[in-house]
Amino acid sequence: MSATITRDVTVSPAALTYSDDVLLRNGRPHRMLSGSVHYFRVHPDQWEDRLRRLAAMGANTVDTYIPWNFHEQVEGEPDFDGWRDIEGYIRLAAEIGLDVYVRPSPYICAEWSNGGLPTWLTGRTLAVRTSDPEFLRSVDSWYEHLLPRLAPLQAAHGGPIVAFQIENEYGSFGSDREYLEHLRDVVRSHGIVELLTTADGTTADMVRNGSIDGVMPTFTFGTGVPAAQSLLPEATPLLCSELWGGWFDHWGERHHVREASSTAATVDELLAAGGSVSLYMAHGGTNFGLWSGANWDGVLQPTVTSYDSDAPIAEDGRLTAKFEALRTSFAPFHDGPLPEPPAEPRFQPAASLPLVPEASLMAVVRSVSAGPVQPRPLTFEDLGVADGLVAYESTVHLPGETVLAIDGLHDRAVVFLDGERIAVLERDGETSVPLDGPARSAVLTIVVESLGRINYGAKLGERKGILGGVLVGRRLIHGWTHRVLPLDGVVVGGAAGADGFASAELELEEAADAWLAFPGGVRGMVWVNGFLIGRYSAVGPQETLYAPAPLWREGHNEVRVLDLDRLGTAVEVRDRASLGEVEEFIGS
Repeated sequence: MSATITRDVTVSPAALTYSDDVLLRNGRPHRMLSGSVHYFRVHPDQWEDRLRRLAAMGANTVDTYIPWNFHEQVEGEPDFDGWRDIEGYIRLAAEIGLDVYVRPSPYICAEWSNGGLPTWLTGRTLAVRTSDPEFLRSVDSWYEHLLPRLAPLQAAHGGPIVAFQIENEYGSFGSDREYLEHLRDVVRSHGIVELLTTADGTTADMVRNGSIDGVMPTFTFGTGVPAAQSLLPEATPLLCSELWGGWFDHWGERHHVREASSTAATVDELLAAGGSVSLYMAHGGTNFGLWSGANWDGVLQPTVTSYDSDAPIAEDGRLTAKFEALRTSFAPFHDGPLPEPPAEPRFQPAASLPLVPEASLMAVVRSVSAGPVQPRPLTFEDLGVADGLVAYESTVHLPGETVLAIDGLHDRAVVFLDGERIAVLERDGETSVPLDGPARSAVLTIVVESLGRINYGAKLGERKGILGGVLVGRRLIHGWTHRVLPLDGVVVGGAAGADGFASAELELEEAADAWLAFPGGVRGMVWVNGFLIGRYSAVGPQETLYAPAPLWREGHNEVRVLDLDRLGTAVEVRDRASLGEVEEFIGS
């Protein structure tokens, strides 16, 4: 990341302009041949490798979102260091010879938690993506931190940034033109002079509601070249800013793929029509931690940990048939030979590591101090929690045979009475459990898990936790304490059990990539040397989690698992992904 970008003392014109329907770069006809590679889904030590693979595919541009919530997890404390060093990522792209197409919030979708919006913001206002003063004040404050970092990296100052996207697929969400115009104006006010774009699907209504004056419209589609052409304003170049060469997966569904020949055919059709393209995704990467989002289609649809997206550069860096097909499509638009890609990644040898139980889920709960007693259960937002696990506890009187019910459960709860596990409840399944036995008092503990924040549609910003209350029969239970369970993978005391924490150890001669599987496990989270790599679930389709080489070290390594239902007996180390039974996706 040592590239130096010289800032001119005078501002040059925008690098990308257009005349009639021809895209120009510095006044000469140009095709943007781009691919999405998200820095926040790739370990920083692998940024260079993935960008060099992108250049070897024949791309001349990389595009990336900038997720607001990734950088400003605590209001007023934005972070641009380490993994969040967006400037370093952009400079690295310049060093490799790539232009950069920036898509900088406030909303990104991207199957990313909350669509990139911070939970501290959506916890206090549901008027997101509008001209609501509270929302705009927060956006403006965020942009005051972000845009001065990006402005010097524009092509006008000798940097690689050639385009900025305003919002993201707004035409499928809302109709607040004042909001879009505000974003356009605040971006310009911070010295952004490069080409501004919007991005919308290929319907007239989407384009109408997502477009504003002074901003070039672009399209998102899988196969919609003719539809995009019919909607293109006069004298505007054709740019597909998201050509879906694959798709994402939800837990409990199949792994979506798209044939290389199908993807290349649409790319060739677009290029033959004089258009430009950004492939979504060129390299998908991984939803590390708990950053996976969710969709809503009558039920919650949480996104899996993998964001492989059947991309030409696979999640672990391997090159696919789709890579070769697109390299063939892009090569004619270059004056010379394309660069060769880096060497293929190295993988650890296969192994089966015994998984040793350490502390039951209830022991984990007991290791955390409870907060003050509250009359009603608080939401995650009330507690300042973005995602993860919260244990709710109250002493209840049970009158004998009755029903325990949770009103507004978001999303999944493991229920204990006097420390004994009695039920698992889910928002789209059973939210109540019958109880029998004599009248008595008991300690009720409910461990609630957020399964992923909705990233698209009208339910964007939805809250997590217990939104209503907990009832015994018709009577509300009052007097609750809350414990926010830590997500650092550290175990503090407690007896082992069938659920909860377990660990496995591995000695390595040198660090290398690995895929990890958890046979017999049901639903859990996984840490490698203290880093949370994501979740697994027995419902599939994803069976293995990617653990990149930079997380491992020579010598002793530790894998820790927290399974909320039932621990398996081993951690399997593999050299290949197993992402589940496939289903063909093309898209419109």
